[in-house]
Amino acid sequence: MDDKTTLEALEHATSTLEIGDDATADRKILIAVDFGTTFSGVAWAQTRRPDVQSVIIQWPDSTTGGLEGVSSDKVPTELRYEQGQVKWGFQVDDYGLRHQWFKLDLDPTQNRGISDLSRQFPDQHALPPGYSASSEKLCTDYLGALRTHTEEVLKFKLPSSIIKSTPIEYIITVPAVWSDSAQAKTRACAAAAGMGKSLQIISEPEAAAIYALHAMDPHSIQVGDTFVLCDAGGGTVDLISYTVTELKPILKVTEAAMGSGRLCGSTFLNRIFQKFLVDKLSLNEEWDEEVVEDAMKRFDLVTKKAFRGGANEEFLIPVPGLADDPSQGVRRGKFKMNGTQVKAIFDPVVDEVVALVRGQIAATQKKVKAVLLVGGFGQNAYLRETVRAAIDPAIEVMQPPNGWTAVVRGALMKGLSQLEPDTERVKVASRSARKHYGTEIMSKYDSSKHSKSTSWWDDYDGELKVFDMSWFITKGSPVTEDRAFVRKYHKVWKVSEGPRQIVSQDILMFADPEDNGAPIYKDGGQVKHLARLTADLSCIPAVELVQKLGKDGKMYYVIYYEIEMTYYSAQTKYCLVYKQVKYDSVTAEYV
Repeated sequence: MDDKTTLEALEHATSTLEIGDDATADRKILIAVDFGTTFSGVAWAQTRRPDVQSVIIQWPDSTTGGLEGVSSDKVPTELRYEQGQVKWGFQVDDYGLRHQWFKLDLDPTQNRGISDLSRQFPDQHALPPGYSASSEKLCTDYLGALRTHTEEVLKFKLPSSIIKSTPIEYIITVPAVWSDSAQAKTRACAAAAGMGKSLQIISEPEAAAIYALHAMDPHSIQVGDTFVLCDAGGGTVDLISYTVTELKPILKVTEAAMGSGRLCGSTFLNRIFQKFLVDKLSLNEEWDEEVVEDAMKRFDLVTKKAFRGGANEEFLIPVPGLADDPSQGVRRGKFKMNGTQVKAIFDPVVDEVVALVRGQIAATQKKVKAVLLVGGFGQNAYLRETVRAAIDPAIEVMQPPNGWTAVVRGALMKGLSQLEPDTERVKVASRSARKHYGTEIMSKYDSSKHSKSTSWWDDYDGELKVFDMSWFITKGSPVTEDRAFVRKYHKVWKVSEGPRQIVSQDILMFADPEDNGAPIYKDGGQVKHLARLTADLSCIPAVELVQKLGKDGKMYYVIYYEIEMTYYSAQTKYCLVYKQVKYDSVTAEYV
């Protein structure tokens, strides 16, 4: 007879949360990494001085070779391999091909990775798909360079005695909309880059929300207020919503709607501008690659940030060497753009962001108090005003301070609160489950919901049974990270088959993209395998195993066990428990 699993009890909750054996360590250095699509950021703090939090702003460039070639809040997420050496960040100059956007290749299942914008406006300098290096290698090499640089910088910020004696831990961010396998790959790449196997993970918009809500005037926040957080970056735009449930002793919020996101960040403004420039000026006899590079720099550093949406605004773009052409607006090496032309570049991207914001507001099914715009693109005045004009006038549109570094600052705050709970200032009390999570069990045949063709006779219980799904968490349901959900199961097999050395349980998931509800059976291809929990019972004497008489008059072994599941910001943790002993623990990332 095959192993059979029977659901015995509804879920209940325990109040225990295992943070880890190192959580009470006397001193640690925590480094937060915002691993972005186009730019990445790093911040750090010591657990003994959690109030002193610093953002790394010095980065090596392509000429000086030192630690402090460029001063910037973030560093480009770019790589180039030259003569066996890895060039990264600002070391990659503006000329020639480079690896970009490789983080997104960790998750090829995401539709946003092949958005209409990315199809219409490819980067002329990005290496094509099918890299000579895998996405895992690119991410590992980049994160390794980022880690090495950060730890070198710390040597100039802290005494050598502290650096040598203090453990360093990492927390890394991931997009809100991200597959389970991509989460696992991110963790593996970070570990391979030297960031440790026990690093924490947090979703990017949640990290941004923690910082943004903390930075707000506390007197302007009331219980019941709902906020939509829009993290508009260079490559991706991620959104999430929270409702305030408590103000004191710390601010507590719950997710008001599941996160959403798309590939429609500000880099697409550069790509559209480049296409516009080529279409308009490439017939000029002096046109060459350097003209494009100089024009792109000006657009990226000045025009893109200064544009406010006015038709009468004017911007001068350097186009060195081009012959004067009054009909095209070129004079003395400058190309004059008016506000209407710039608006035509902005609108395809801004329209997608606005649609995401409106969709997130609708998904909350609540009265939203404010939209908080963070991320580099989130600081743009035209985006702010366009969002404001597109939504209910009663909803405020705000740009919290330090918007470009809100994600890494919030990640650092979250990581510190995990190591030192007294430092917590903003707590996400519950989240909305992104998928259905469950396992296949053996159930009593029910003609009202089961197909007779799927049933079979169970000798042990003497009745018809079916294998169907037991969903212990359903998509959209609220879950918390300080309580473990517990389900009880048992497996049955004949004594004549001998003691089993291994008991295992598969954890399954269903994304339910159309929100039609979880299926009864796992068949059909949409229910995916997430993890397998295993308990090695070979050390338990056979005489200690429970034996029961079946309806068929034969003796059976019956193993009773539990599965505990804890839901975190960007992962779920499962544990198989037999006789109060935790035999296996699997951490499985989710979106």
